[in-house]
Amino acid sequence: MATLYLIPTTLGDTPHDRVLPAYNAGIIRHLHHFIVEEVRTARRFLKAVDRSICIDDLTFYPMGKHADPARYSAYLEALRQGEDMGVISEAGCPAVADPGAAIVEIAQREGLHVVPLVGPSSILLAVMASGFNGQSFAFHGYLPIDGADRAKRLKQLEARSHAENQTQLFIETPYRNARLFADICAACSPRTRLCVAAGITTEAEWIRTHTIARWKQCGLPDLGKTPAIFLIYA
Repeated sequence: MATLYLIPTTLGDTPHDRVLPAYNAGIIRHLHHFIVEEVRTARRFLKAVDRSICIDDLTFYPMGKHADPARYSAYLEALRQGEDMGVISEAGCPAVADPGAAIVEIAQREGLHVVPLVGPSSILLAVMASGFNGQSFAFHGYLPIDGADRAKRLKQLEARSHAENQTQLFIETPYRNARLFADICAACSPRTRLCVAAGITTEAEWIRTHTIARWKQCGLPDLGKTPAIFLIYA
């Protein structure tokens, strides 16, 4: 049976053999069709996995910002015809906070064979390192940009965390990390705990958990353009 492989990538410039099983490379070598979030990034990733891969022999189907979702079903035609295919995200695990979910939805609806491969998920790694509840957590993606709306949303997530004993996760564009941090400190209770997990698995990795009261004392270092995940636990 032809298989749609969900292929994790690194979360940064980390060497792939540090965070990805050798098994994944074996799967990648025999694939000729890839549905990818960004073609250029995917090509670079495949070459990093194995320099002997001939990129020009491969077919790529884009599913990024400017892709037409109406074409996603057609992308799977090679799979329907008996050829294995791969799905590659920009970073981390495909279909988790990622447009690959739409591809997998189509495959599952048609009864096609889907296999997720092991690799780094910034969401799970952040939960692991936070010290917060790992049995109940929710990822919310980006919060509102407007200050008032963001403060309201933060208070809602804090109340939900307290009521349900649930870890709440969200992200921001890296250059807005400092602004989000300040908004969290302003909106949340001094007793609420906040974890900032930046640059996970990379040389720039920095993960800390403190109460809001403690964060106000020590502050957040300059994370630059390092991607970060923020977690609160009330």
